[in-house]
Amino acid sequence: MYIHLRDKYSGISSARVKETLDRSRRYQLHKASFCNKPAPKPIIAKAVQDRHQVDLVDMGEWRVKCALESKVIEDIKKALEKNDTDSAALITQKYLGDINNISLNIAVTGESGVGKSTFVNAFRGIDNRDEGAAPTGVVETTMKPEPYPHPRHPNVTLWDLPGVGTTKFPADQYLKYVEFEKFDFFIIVSADRLSENDAKLAQEIKKIGRKFYFVRSKIDNNLSDAKRSQREYDEEKTLQEIRENCIQGLEKQGVASPQVFLVSSFHLHLYDFPALQDTMERELPSHKRDFLILVLPNICKSTIYKKKEVFRSRIKYYAILSAFVAAVPIPGLSIAADSSIVAKVLQDYLNGLGLDEKSLEKVSNATKRSLSDVRAGMKCLCSGQNVTKEHVNSMLKHSVYPTVLVAAEEGSRMLPVLKIPIAALLSFTSIYRVLTSTLESLSVDAENVLMEALDIK
Repeated sequence: MYIHLRDKYSGISSARVKETLDRSRRYQLHKASFCNKPAPKPIIAKAVQDRHQVDLVDMGEWRVKCALESKVIEDIKKALEKNDTDSAALITQKYLGDINNISLNIAVTGESGVGKSTFVNAFRGIDNRDEGAAPTGVVETTMKPEPYPHPRHPNVTLWDLPGVGTTKFPADQYLKYVEFEKFDFFIIVSADRLSENDAKLAQEIKKIGRKFYFVRSKIDNNLSDAKRSQREYDEEKTLQEIRENCIQGLEKQGVASPQVFLVSSFHLHLYDFPALQDTMERELPSHKRDFLILVLPNICKSTIYKKKEVFRSRIKYYAILSAFVAAVPIPGLSIAADSSIVAKVLQDYLNGLGLDEKSLEKVSNATKRSLSDVRAGMKCLCSGQNVTKEHVNSMLKHSVYPTVLVAAEEGSRMLPVLKIPIAALLSFTSIYRVLTSTLESLSVDAENVLMEALDIK
């Protein structure tokens, strides 16, 4: 199948592939489509080669990720073959700890007054007026690199960098000043034509081997101006003209194949921010890609679906941990441990999918609906709740199949010979099914909340 697809679609541009996917009804269920998409560009040999190289990198990163997971599973198997459940549990715990504590540093830079701070706040899912927001203003408010951790994932930090090209921060000294080595990639923001300083900065970033993306901000203001001044206003045509103008300006200044994204920090679901998300995900190393997905704002169904898949890929490891605890022949220990595991994981689901209480309050304020009305359409018992062990126990009681498994697990400890293997198997199955079914329900609730927030019927 892979060879057939490779031969059939070799050399086709990413725009053509996207067009084909957009026609797929199944794809549209997970990938929100908006009317103002950039027009497909003609296929250029250099662009095809670049895309092919990125595809090769993607495949390589995927293999590295699969190899890492296979190594973890293999190490767990070897430990169990030696009846060393303690080592197997430690391997599992270390892997979960590692993937949950990955650091990601994103630099947001550009000249003064272009909306860097507003973009930093929007990326983190907070308002300019919220506590912990990057300060905004009509003059340069950032005088040194300022870190702004994600409110729910402190290991992910957006750095609001001082404006490049000012007297205090000349472009040729800028990267050294901001300690560029610590950043995973750069986002260069401009509110007008991308300047000579932006181009110089991009070339310097390229020299040090980092990825960079041009963001043309305040695009909603530009469209409003165009609508007032143009006799026959065409939004899609206006967007394309702005995009092409930026690209041509950068190419004239020596930036090859620049990636330009038109963004409104107040309406991230519109214009090119979804495309920027996809590009950042694709070009990050695989071990950081999943972490980026979990911290991105929920602006379309595609983002929610990707988050669900990242969470789903980790369920088996939490179930394995539960099984190891169940192998300890102490009545009641497994139930207590399972409640703690499930409570922690479900709270992560709520935070990632935007179903925690704070996120729902934002939706309530934005839609001018009461919090109870926002919660009314939710089906999952833990949506909008602060998940505790008591709450988890209540959920388990409402779930017939897992409750039977829990009872059977405790009862299996009375078996003289097979009690530990049976208890471990039942515990694994119970946790796996509870987390899988709850994650599915939460993702549906998250999609419904998103549609309400965007006022899409």
